[in-house]
Amino acid sequence: MEAATKQSFTNRLIALKSASGKTYSQLAAETGLTNVYVAQLLRRQAQLKPETVPKLRAALPALTEELIAAMMSPPWRSYDPNLIQEPTVYRLNEAVMHFGESIKEIINEDFGDGIMSAIDFYCSVDKVKGVDGNNRVVVTLDGKYLSHSEQRTENMVSRLNLKGSTSE
Repeated sequence: MEAATKQSFTNRLIALKSASGKTYSQLAAETGLTNVYVAQLLRRQAQLKPETVPKLRAALPALTEELIAAMMSPPWRSYDPNLIQEPTVYRLNEAVMHFGESIKEIINEDFGDGIMSAIDFYCSVDKVKGVDGNNRVVVTLDGKYLSHSEQRTENMVSRLNLKGSTSE
C-alpha cells in the first residue's frame, strides 16, 4: 500500500473513530485489545485479525467492508520522520534515550544477554492519580524477552544444508 493510500485510509479510520465519540480506551474495552493496539489498527500500523473483526465492527458500526479489508491486509509499518517534532513523541523518545541504558542493564541482569521484543509486544497508556493528587501518565511496554543466541555452526541450518549439497 503506497503512502498516499495508507494516509487516505488512516484519515478515514480516524474520522470514523472521531464520529463515534468513543475514546481508544473505550474501544479497547469493547474489543478486548489494548488502547494502543486499537490506535495502531486505526493508524494502519497493525493488522486486524479475523477473530477481532466482529468485536471491532460492533464497537464501530460505521466500518465499511472496504476499510475492514484494508485493515486485514499486512500494514506498511512506517512513520513520518517529522513525528519526532511532536512534543509528546519527542518526550517519549527522550525518556527512552535517558533511561534506556539503565533499562538495558536491568534486563541483562534479570534475564541475561538479550532484548525485549517489539513484535511479541503489548503496549497501553493509562491515567492514574499520583500521591500528590496530580494526573500521571503510565505507559506500559510489555515485550517478550528474546535471548541472543551463540552462533554455533552445528545449529546453523543453512550451513548444514550446504554440507549436504554437492558443489560443482
